[in-house]
Amino acid sequence: MPLLEGQLQATGRRFGIVASRTNDIVVARLLDGALDALRRLGAADEDVTVVRVPGAWEVPLTLRDLAKAGRFDALIALAAVIRGGTPHFDFVASEVAKGVFHVGLEVDLPVSFGVLTCDTLEQALERSGAKGGNKGFEAASAAVESADLRARLRASAPR
Repeated sequence: MPLLEGQLQATGRRFGIVASRTNDIVVARLLDGALDALRRLGAADEDVTVVRVPGAWEVPLTLRDLAKAGRFDALIALAAVIRGGTPHFDFVASEVAKGVFHVGLEVDLPVSFGVLTCDTLEQALERSGAKGGNKGFEAASAAVESADLRARLRASAPR
């Protein structure tokens, strides 16, 4: 039985990152983690495009715009939505997650989800480089593996 898996090899692949500016104390750390992962896995700096948007809400549309440009092998969404005292968190977190998911299906491209949805700033900081690891690093690693797997699946498909 054949087994196909993606490898953590970014050399020669192009990546787009959409990162929100809201909660930048957290998102900057996610972005640093994502860039670190891409570099460690072989991506050249010139093969990585970073686009900053105002907030998490703007992430899905910008991902779609990048995908439609046809220049990328995978995209990475980075943002931090932190619960406040109103229902705003619930609406934003849910719709951003749905939006990122739908972009991946609509544009037929791997889109990795590095959007934190936390109850507190402390939780977000933990997940952006403290004791909870760096979810930006993890999202970039998943994008690399997904892009490689996609290439392998296309190469092994019957013609």
